[in-house]
Amino acid sequence: MNTKRGLAVAVLAEAGVMVALAYVLSLIKIWHMPYGGAVTAGSMVPLVLLALRRGPWVGMAAGAVFGILDFFTEPYFLTPVQWLLDYPVPFAALGVAGFFPGRAVAGTVAGVFLRFVSHVVSGVVFWGSYAKDYHMTPLVYSIVYNGSYLLPDLVITAVLVALLLPRLAPVGRPASQQSQR
Repeated sequence: MNTKRGLAVAVLAEAGVMVALAYVLSLIKIWHMPYGGAVTAGSMVPLVLLALRRGPWVGMAAGAVFGILDFFTEPYFLTPVQWLLDYPVPFAALGVAGFFPGRAVAGTVAGVFLRFVSHVVSGVVFWGSYAKDYHMTPLVYSIVYNGSYLLPDLVITAVLVALLLPRLAPVGRPASQQSQR
C-alpha cells in the first residue's frame, strides 16, 4: 500500500491481530502465580514483534490495549493507580522494544524490564502487606514475586522473538530504522 491511509489501515489491522494473538497466548498458562502473574506460552511475543516492526508508539498503544483486555480476564481493582500499574502501563512498556531496531533481544529485555518495574512499584505500594508473611521487605518481596514469573517469560519471549523476527518481512519503518537481518 502506497498511500498513508492504506498504511494506517495495515498497521491498525496488524496491531489488532497481534493484540488478539497475545491475548490468546496469555490464556495458555505454563505456571500461574497465586496473586496474579503467570509464565505464558509467549504472550508478550506478538506485542514485542509489533513494536520492532512498526515502531515504539504503535507497540505501546497495542500493549496498553492488551493490558486493558488482560484486566477483564481476571479483574482485580483496588484503585485507579493500581489498575494503571498492573494493566495498561506494564504492557505498554513492552512497546519500548521498538526503540531498538536491529537489536531485538536488547529491545525485548528493555520492554520486559520496564514491565517488571511497573509491577514491582505496584507490588510495593499496593501488595506490600504480603511481604511480612515471608519475612521480607515489600521491595524484596515484590522483586522476588514478579521476577519469579517475568524472568522465565522474558527468556521465552527473547528466544521466540530472536527466532521469528528474521523470518518476518520488514515493513512499516523507514529503511534507516529497519533491523539488520
